[in-house]
Amino acid sequence: MEERTGIITFKGNPMTLLGPALKAGDQAPDFRAVDTALAPVTLADFRGKVKVISAVPSLDTPVCDMETRRFNQEAAQLPEGVVVLTVSLDLPFAQKRWCGAAGVDRVKTLSDYQERSFALAYGVLIKELKLLSRSIFVVDANDTIRYIQHVPEVTNEPDYAAVLGAVKALL
Repeated sequence: MEERTGIITFKGNPMTLLGPALKAGDQAPDFRAVDTALAPVTLADFRGKVKVISAVPSLDTPVCDMETRRFNQEAAQLPEGVVVLTVSLDLPFAQKRWCGAAGVDRVKTLSDYQERSFALAYGVLIKELKLLSRSIFVVDANDTIRYIQHVPEVTNEPDYAAVLGAVKALL
């Protein structure tokens, strides 16, 4: 398993990411996660759509909460051909409860708790914490990665304008 350092910190402490260093232009790796009803979900389920895939450590933390609410608001402004996915290791039951309490209805939450399939395929599993790093992938309708943002400090929010700019460039 490839280990990468010097990319992110958590509360100022350097962390190690497990998995490949993907880059724009790469084919998006397939993954298998589950939705809030425990149904399997793969990248192929969103073929033909522009995908914003937001990896977060846990929806039950303030920054992940703010980020997912913000993407939910932004998703309402995007055309039908765009899907916003938030992936975490939270259990599907917790994701469902959180979405209901937060009124999140535009973002589809996926849990990677079973196999860490997304985490390891996209290189966002934090070795020391066993959580996902805060990262955003914009994937075009043909499943090519067009934009990647690894938020350098896990406790900070992403650059939303840059993510949305990458999405709008594909429309």
